[in-house]
Amino acid sequence: MSEQTPQSRGGEARAEKLTAEQKREIARQGAKTRWEVDRTLPKATHAGKLVIGNSEIPCAVLPDGTRLLTQEGFLGALGRSTKPKGRSQQPSEDLPPFLATVSLSSLITDDIRAATVPIVFRTPTGGKALGYRAELLPKVCDLFLEARRLNLLTAQQQQIADKCEILVRALAQVGIVALVDEATGFQDERERDALHQLLSLYLSEEKLAWARRFPNEYYRQLYRLRGWGWPVGKAKTPLVGKLTNKIVYDRLPDGVLEELRKRNPTEPGTGRRKWKHHQFLSEDLGQPDLRDHLLQLVAIMRISKDWATFMVHFEDAFPKSGAQLSLLLEDAD
Repeated sequence: MSEQTPQSRGGEARAEKLTAEQKREIARQGAKTRWEVDRTLPKATHAGKLVIGNSEIPCAVLPDGTRLLTQEGFLGALGRSTKPKGRSQQPSEDLPPFLATVSLSSLITDDIRAATVPIVFRTPTGGKALGYRAELLPKVCDLFLEARRLNLLTAQQQQIADKCEILVRALAQVGIVALVDEATGFQDERERDALHQLLSLYLSEEKLAWARRFPNEYYRQLYRLRGWGWPVGKAKTPLVGKLTNKIVYDRLPDGVLEELRKRNPTEPGTGRRKWKHHQFLSEDLGQPDLRDHLLQLVAIMRISKDWATFMVHFEDAFPKSGAQLSLLLEDAD
């Protein structure tokens, strides 16, 4: 047994002087404090188990529509220990161990860093759990695949990258948020007035200032798959716009592209649009959905040897279905 310190001896002395009633009162106050803290935690409205490839991940939807994958399930999907130790079991602003390495530091974005802070919530049965936003999983997978392409990974991280490749292929079939909605049954509550609600959340009331939304990698892969030479300067072939409508905007939720064309019509005479479609997507839903769609799209582009192969993967990954697209009322796909 370790030697007692003056502080510990003093604490024991004070405890010995307390009456039984005082001890009970201290215990009651401690329990009350813990209960008050737990009461403020968001309670999941829906919960289920998400099957991706060979992985089964517990997931949940919070009252504000946030989709979560439990920390344990998230780690298991990456081939990591499902029982995080020490501070990993508590909310922390530090990167989780599987990302906090020198080899990955150059690829960690502010977006990923913010998304890796676990969210404490209560399950529908009242238990307390930690979870990551569901959208983090495809982002982490893409990060590891990019790191593998750049030969940045350690031998252990190569195993995670192999898991990520399997997950990316599986996720491309539907999308992480749609899968969570299906697993939890949340989709059943999104039928009524789906299109009206979706457009009101998905599109911005006012046009947003221009900002780069399409990564250069999207255009590099597009030109490679089409067999085009990389353009000099900023000029791009007009066909890029038509292809982008087809593989990006037309596969966003049903009705979005039609509404974008109304808000951003072509100019008489030139046939060009004054603004970019993405400037009319909302910051809370439309922009994140576009970003996540592009993330999955680029991943499919990278594993395709030519345009014909890509289109086969694309049609399988993003089937055009009004029923599927209506799942995206409150978050990204």
